[in-house]
Amino acid sequence: MSAELTPSPVSGGNYLRGVIERELASALGADNVSDDVQDRQDAAADWSWQSKFISYKGLEQPAPDFVVRPGSTAEVERVVQIATDFRIPVIPRGGGTGTQGGTLAPYGGIALDLTRMDAIVDLDEESLVVTVEAGIDGPTLEEHLNERGLTLAHYPGSYHMGASVGGFVAARGSGVVSTKYGKAENQVLQVEAVMPPGRTMTTLRAPSHAAGPDLLQVLVGSEGTLGVITQAALRVDPLPKRREFLSFSFPDIFAGMEAGRLIMTRRLRPATIRLYDEADSVKLQEWVGTPFQGTLMVIMCDGDDELVDYETRAITELAERAGGTAQGSDVGRIWWEGKYEPYAKGKLPQPPLMYGTFDQVARFRDLPEIYRAKKRVIEEEFAEYGARYTAHLSHWYDWGSMLYDRFYVDNPPEDPAEAMTLHDRLWDAGILTGLAHGAVLNDHHGVGIKLGRFMRPQLGEGFDLLRSLKDAWDPDGIMNPGKLGFGPPRAPRL
Repeated sequence: MSAELTPSPVSGGNYLRGVIERELASALGADNVSDDVQDRQDAAADWSWQSKFISYKGLEQPAPDFVVRPGSTAEVERVVQIATDFRIPVIPRGGGTGTQGGTLAPYGGIALDLTRMDAIVDLDEESLVVTVEAGIDGPTLEEHLNERGLTLAHYPGSYHMGASVGGFVAARGSGVVSTKYGKAENQVLQVEAVMPPGRTMTTLRAPSHAAGPDLLQVLVGSEGTLGVITQAALRVDPLPKRREFLSFSFPDIFAGMEAGRLIMTRRLRPATIRLYDEADSVKLQEWVGTPFQGTLMVIMCDGDDELVDYETRAITELAERAGGTAQGSDVGRIWWEGKYEPYAKGKLPQPPLMYGTFDQVARFRDLPEIYRAKKRVIEEEFAEYGARYTAHLSHWYDWGSMLYDRFYVDNPPEDPAEAMTLHDRLWDAGILTGLAHGAVLNDHHGVGIKLGRFMRPQLGEGFDLLRSLKDAWDPDGIMNPGKLGFGPPRAPRL
């Protein structure tokens, strides 16, 4: 009579997992590889409503099989090589502050945590260019630059939550002074990236050239679906000598939009313009303490005295021409000093409240009707749920602005499936309404898994061309699968 066999912990599928884990440990060191349940859950989570709702309900995040923490580009190469050999996904991760489900791992695989790669590689003070590893966070880099009288001038809402330079670039991120200093795609000059099957590419040293199409901007905004950004060279600026604040009230948001249009089409360059509708200005007062309710515009100009004096005079004239009434500098200063308060003190929305931020971008001519149409569709078609709509415009361009608009449902369904369905219906209504009136899908939060289904309606035939690029660069589909609308990898998960 044969003895009863004890199942081996490395038999069948577990055997393959063991092989992969040992290869990863050999490449990175055992301390930098984990299959611990909590580590895997933490690596999957981000700041999207879906992820927060999953945690609130005590459910499991769609998690990777392993979490690895490389310390160099060579180690990232080796991880991508191993992933290619076994045809398993790679999900790059920085600070995990995204809002689009970009770090969720619906197909398992390897979460590639880049936060160990946080070195400042070079500071070229003649050209005002800093080169850093992708895992460095904004405040750490800014402290180093400020000691030399410089700034990256990239201050997103996630600034003190761990947001990394790699995340800035990979999702085309933006900060509160982007109107003057640009978004991440304007500040990045060069990247190094690891692509399947483990090769490293570095884009050209100068971003302005006529040497064919720009590979830099193909990688910028690719959200880890084409490769892993491991280094970035970024333009930096001198710290401004002076900041001056203005604020104006308007009869309605449309008069404020006209003021913003006049300022930008006259090619003035305030560092910040933020225009709040009545509902959002109430929220701003509650969160930050600004002493005003109504349609509010806050402006900040910076630079040398002569420039600031000229811009504040010219902007005041244009704002008043559009119907604005000056509210003094204190409102703007209070906003500036308290801009991170909602993030630091837990005032951000959280489940069970249902919410979503569309942040679509459009030309000036289209913005008023986009606002009207989206407010109407959210508040009328979802009236049975008490849906509310608020908006502000916070990033301005020569040709238009972005609408940072949000829906709220105070008492969503308790059932997780019903809640997720309502959440997606609200997103469908808001996004498709925006697209129908000339908006572009997203300004600076990225696409992730949450907005992937809108990429084909947005791009049309262009989506198939983008997909063909993905297929050529990542033939097994292992790079952050499920994001940007690209769907699953070509191999089953472990």
